[in-house]
Amino acid sequence: MSSGIELGWRRSSYSGTEGDNCVEVAATEQAVYVRDSKNLARPAFAVGREGWGRFVSFAANA
Repeated sequence: MSSGIELGWRRSSYSGTEGDNCVEVAATEQAVYVRDSKNLARPAFAVGREGWGRFVSFAANA
């Protein structure tokens, strides 16, 4: 992510309490960014807000 946008990352409420399974998200008006907080060397990826909404709806009903 080289856009220079400062993101406010939030950890998933489903992430483990011992530092495992840590997924973090940060939302902007254009997209939702997702990263693995255990490996910050890997780049975050962005999903459009509409696509993110569909994913969250799917996951909630799974």
